[in-house]
Amino acid sequence: MKLLLSTLIASINIVGTSSFISTSNVAYKKSVPANKVILFSEPKHAPKHDVRSVGAGEIDEEEMELQQRFGEHQQSAPRLGFATDVRSLIEYNHGFAVMSTNSKAHEGFPGGSVVGFAPDEMGRPIFIFSGMSTHTQDLLADSRCSVTIASKEFKGAADGRVNLMGHVKLVQSKEERENLKELYLAKHPNAFWVNFGDFNWFRMEDMIDIRFVGGFARAGNVSPEDYAAAKPDPIMKFGMNIANHMNDDHSEATKAMIANAIPGMVVDDAVITSVDSLGMCVKVKRTPRSKTQFQEFKLRLPFPRQVLERKDVKDVIVEMTQAAATVQQPSSSSSN
Repeated sequence: MKLLLSTLIASINIVGTSSFISTSNVAYKKSVPANKVILFSEPKHAPKHDVRSVGAGEIDEEEMELQQRFGEHQQSAPRLGFATDVRSLIEYNHGFAVMSTNSKAHEGFPGGSVVGFAPDEMGRPIFIFSGMSTHTQDLLADSRCSVTIASKEFKGAADGRVNLMGHVKLVQSKEERENLKELYLAKHPNAFWVNFGDFNWFRMEDMIDIRFVGGFARAGNVSPEDYAAAKPDPIMKFGMNIANHMNDDHSEATKAMIANAIPGMVVDDAVITSVDSLGMCVKVKRTPRSKTQFQEFKLRLPFPRQVLERKDVKDVIVEMTQAAATVQQPSSSSSN
């Protein structure tokens, strides 16, 4: 029996005419000990992508069963909630963003600037600007502002970015300015201008909206209250170092772990794009049965348990690799 792929797909990633089910826009709650700080909830009304099945053809029963196993696996895979994702992205960012202000010189037009920033202990971006800069004059006239921040590893549409909307206000207290200087220098150690008398400290306050895009089919809004309550994920601070090591030296192990977690899911290529305390996100490439055009999509590869320290990450990856090695996997050529 053959079925149209379009009858199953709620959200898909398309490369050419090939497509595959993606459930990455949904987070699922797992029971976690009370002393754990990671939240798995996502906004109740996070928008979903209404993607039409462009070019989707008929697939055989074996491929259909694989897609069903994939969908079930992804639905049960724990993920960080949007608020934790956003808080982590901003905390571990390279420290630069695009700021859009309401132009004082050209009324009604937005003014864009690439600016340095650092998050304070509540995740609020702080800035230091010359009194002569156009965005300083814009903010003093109208504090309404939009700040767009991309993930440190941003390379394209599949990578995370966030837009913060709120009021960026001048910091008046001398004591506060000294505290902000320490935070800013931790992110920008060569920012000698923090000691210049004609530079001013600003901070984004009174956020009104946070818009997050975590990649294909993963987007939504985070309330300022949820953002303020979230904590950065501790593993994401160094997660890309682990990802790069795995991608450079152990890509075959990653492919084996995927095939072990999702029986029948044999991929031609697997690149880990992020590592957090609950698991890894992996961009994979595969050529399905009876197809000549490859599919490229992201999947979630969860850890067997939550980890909070670097050594624990190594332990669980070794554990997952060993478990995958005990299972005989089909070759990628047999999936075509």
